[in-house]
Amino acid sequence: MDMALPVVNATAAVLARVSAAFNAPLARAVVFGVHIDGHLVVEGLLIAVIVFQLTRKSYKPPKKPLSEKEIDELCDEWEPEPLCPPIKEGARIDTPMLESAAGPHTIVDGKEVVNFASANYLGLIGNEKIIDSCVGSLEKYGVGSCGPRGFYGTIDVHLDCEAKIANFLGTPDSILYSYGISTIFSVIPAFCKKGDIIVADEGVHWAVQNGLHLSRSTVVYFKHNDMASLASTLEKLTRGNKRAEKIRRYIVVESIYQNSGQIAPLDEIVKLKEKYRFRVILEESHSFGVLGKSGRGLAEHYGVPIEKIDIITAGMGNALATDGGFCTGSVRVVDHQRLSSSGYVFSASLPPYLASAAVSAVNYLEENPSVLASLRSNIALLHQELSDTPGLEISSHVLSPIVFLKLKKSTGSPATDLDLLETIAERVLKEDSVFIVTSKKSNLDRCKLPIGIRLFVSAGHTESDISTLSSSLKRVSASVLSDYF
Repeated sequence: MDMALPVVNATAAVLARVSAAFNAPLARAVVFGVHIDGHLVVEGLLIAVIVFQLTRKSYKPPKKPLSEKEIDELCDEWEPEPLCPPIKEGARIDTPMLESAAGPHTIVDGKEVVNFASANYLGLIGNEKIIDSCVGSLEKYGVGSCGPRGFYGTIDVHLDCEAKIANFLGTPDSILYSYGISTIFSVIPAFCKKGDIIVADEGVHWAVQNGLHLSRSTVVYFKHNDMASLASTLEKLTRGNKRAEKIRRYIVVESIYQNSGQIAPLDEIVKLKEKYRFRVILEESHSFGVLGKSGRGLAEHYGVPIEKIDIITAGMGNALATDGGFCTGSVRVVDHQRLSSSGYVFSASLPPYLASAAVSAVNYLEENPSVLASLRSNIALLHQELSDTPGLEISSHVLSPIVFLKLKKSTGSPATDLDLLETIAERVLKEDSVFIVTSKKSNLDRCKLPIGIRLFVSAGHTESDISTLSSSLKRVSASVLSDYF
């Protein structure tokens, strides 16, 4: 097409001159009694030339085919694009390998260590009653379910677990998911659709971010755990906006933020929700079994009626020391997911022994509320011990089982900050046999909160464990960060 255009323009110019000659008084003809002017002949010729130029091939293949040698040379020279981009050296993850259960003490690379890297909040990993319930379930049901819940994958223990969680939290119904992290990013798209508005905390972790992305809703972030920012955002979205009154609107927050250890002020969030007529989706993976007088989560902690929270989700791999997740709320909220939530509809159901473990873990919590006092005592002691750690400061809530340490003074480079924190974690493990981790994020994680060292406190930790961690962290951080504070 591009090659034909100059030829067409040149032809048109020549024929324009010819047309002038044909339009002279003598340039007329009579065909079958019809007078034909010269310009009609010229226009016909012009159309024929244009059609010819448009239909001709712009590329003529070589008459002589390539030889076998030429084909081989071309193949040798061709370099395909890589299937995946190369992994940068700094992005490689070389994590320590556990060789025993991830309890308060575990074995890493053949050496016993104090474990502050596992979210075993109630210390239930290795609990004999839970193990016995799993063994009984394995003997009765086998390992897997081999089918999704809606297609011969529902087993009576699933229904028992759903009823147990609903009764424990005081909600009408609940629904089980087979994988903890998939719970929240299946629930959000099940309710939030294109055209809806979601107001989310900027500190939510990757699973929540993925759910927001999959929903295709309009997502607006507010400053991390800042209620003034949330109120301002809601006001801007609703003030004078009649369209906003007719579409679904949600607030999405975590009860305890995985990326900071902060606790969401649910009482204020509920007030804003009611004022601006939004729904609340609350992610409770790190607060279920931890917060509240009896471990019933954030609503119990703040004394907020559970029915004021529209949708609650949680993974069961933390306090309950099992796997899978659940969503709880009204009967309509739960029934909607049984047909519309991808993680529920298309995944094989939760292995029965894991559902049995969850039931046993909730039973244990109800029968032994003192375990919560032990957990909170350990959290308070660790805060006290680490309050004067050189170069590091605690930024998490005093009741959060995630004790989050960040640099008092950032170097200005996230990569350099991460290198310093990982050096501290590596030395603490190597020199003092204390297993800790940093909050290293993947390239998919859009959270912009500062990175830090994330310590998971367990009710199973002893004062000696906490003292060992504290002294090691203080000594190593003083050495590594001596030039930065």
